[in-house]
Amino acid sequence: MGSKKIIITLKAKLALLFLALALVPLAGIGAYAVRTTERLIVDLVMRQLENAAADKAALLERWLVERKADMQVIAGTSLIQSLEPERMAPYLKLIQDKYGVYESITVIDDRGGPVFSHRGAAVDPGILAWIAAVPDHLYTSAITHLPEAEQSTFHIAAPVFDGGKIVGAVYGTVGTSKIIHSILNVELGITGECYLVDKEGTFLAHKEPHRILTQNISQSDSFRNIFDRRDQRKPYLDYRGIAVLGKSQEVAGTGWYLVVEQDRDEALESVDALRRYLYLTVFLCISSAFLLTWIIARHIISPIRALAQSADILANAQAGAAPLQTHRRDEIGVLCRAFDNMVSKVSERQNHLEQKVTLQEAELKESDLTLKQIKVIAERSEKFAAIGRLGAALAHEIRTPLTSLKLFLESVQAETDITSEYEEDFAVAMGQVGRIEAAINRLLDFTKPQDLVCAPIDIDRLIADVVFMIRPMANKQACAVEVCLQENLPVVEGDKRFLEEALVNLLINSLEAMTGPGQIAITAAGDHCPLQGRNVPGIRIDVGDSGQGIPRDHLGVIFEPFFTTKSSGTGLGLPLVQHTVNRHGGHIRVASRSGEGTVFSLFLPLKVVAS
Repeated sequence: MGSKKIIITLKAKLALLFLALALVPLAGIGAYAVRTTERLIVDLVMRQLENAAADKAALLERWLVERKADMQVIAGTSLIQSLEPERMAPYLKLIQDKYGVYESITVIDDRGGPVFSHRGAAVDPGILAWIAAVPDHLYTSAITHLPEAEQSTFHIAAPVFDGGKIVGAVYGTVGTSKIIHSILNVELGITGECYLVDKEGTFLAHKEPHRILTQNISQSDSFRNIFDRRDQRKPYLDYRGIAVLGKSQEVAGTGWYLVVEQDRDEALESVDALRRYLYLTVFLCISSAFLLTWIIARHIISPIRALAQSADILANAQAGAAPLQTHRRDEIGVLCRAFDNMVSKVSERQNHLEQKVTLQEAELKESDLTLKQIKVIAERSEKFAAIGRLGAALAHEIRTPLTSLKLFLESVQAETDITSEYEEDFAVAMGQVGRIEAAINRLLDFTKPQDLVCAPIDIDRLIADVVFMIRPMANKQACAVEVCLQENLPVVEGDKRFLEEALVNLLINSLEAMTGPGQIAITAAGDHCPLQGRNVPGIRIDVGDSGQGIPRDHLGVIFEPFFTTKSSGTGLGLPLVQHTVNRHGGHIRVASRSGEGTVFSLFLPLKVVAS
């Protein structure tokens, strides 16, 4: 079995070596050649397309300028200014026959009435509007298609002046067959084509007449390529759904766009052929590598296999057994492996013992970790049980006198007129009684929590109520309370009672952290809250103070029940705050440095996912 493994390994190494020597340079050079060739060919094709589009657009622009000049010259002649049909008829017929681009030439008066028409063409309504609006510019109509003539036509009109006054207009119906033939005829292989569209994407000129003014390319990449500033060298799908390379050029002063395209397969045919040749070369190299591997395995590895078998015999034979003699000097590496096989047996036993020791150590570590976890769970369970007992005791000892105090304050409010000077203090006192009553209930709820009563909460109002309750205590301690809220905060869904109590606890902790005058900052802004492995929209509320801060070694245990550094504290305030935030699907963070103050950050999702 050992000899067989050596043969397989050597064959694989030889095959990989030959493949690496043959394919890596070839693949690198081939890929570089293909990319370079493709880039050069694409650049060449794009230059040809760009030149063709520019030349054709310039040709069409010159032709349009000539037609406009024709109309201006005609309109400026005395024959036309006379508005006498008998005098102008021979002149207009001569121009029509000489230029050969006008289907008809029509003269109208300043009211739109026909004066002369070579073929009795109807007056274009757009000319009448042009005469009334901007007669100081030439008028060019939209292109129309004449199926019987298999060409497109449009009107060019010029005003006729007589003594500085407009007396009419002359317009020619221009046929596009001659100029369009020159424009559409491009020498770009078999698939190269040129066509004209308007700004809406409608064909104005095309080598297939049935497409003119009947089909639209506004939904194709050909149309988007006219306006988008994308990489022009990348192929796109034309109106036929075929990948092409293309360029477009606007015909100045017309709102028409000339598009020149060539099929990508034809343009990059030489690149595809080069790529096929490269694939064929790679296949031949792989075949040659395997052939060389088979030849070497047959003529070289067979002797190595015999030497390996002899080495295995020496490793298992009795002492004094003579090894197999050989006169070859190139099998030293294989002999070393054979002798290493004898050493490997001892090493194998040693490794086996080490694995057993490692496995036992891992089992001991795992057991120790499990015991620690069980201990933590037991301690936490004991704390929760103590909280339950403490809550029951507090409910019994405090609730009865607290209820009497509450009833007394309510009767005082009902039977005694309270001056405006003490109304705020009385409201704060009633609020604090309610907070104490709620704290007792929350202490009981910590071990048996009530269900959240969720409703939309206005964060601005929530913070204002909390600051109202806490401000008398802050004023008494000469502490400034600053509130900074982002405008248009989104509404949060949650239990207002629990969130209000959590904020009050944090503010009281901030006041207690400052032995004298200080500053408390409350900020709220939109933020993202981590929830079930993803970030969801939420609100971040920061409560910061300028107190002494929390020692670094206490940051990891401040949320543990009963942990406190205050002589009169219970160690339940921060655990209750964390419990409330967690039940709303959020989380709480604390940042503190000794002597620089503390900031508690509450992250609350807009929608509650109760835990």
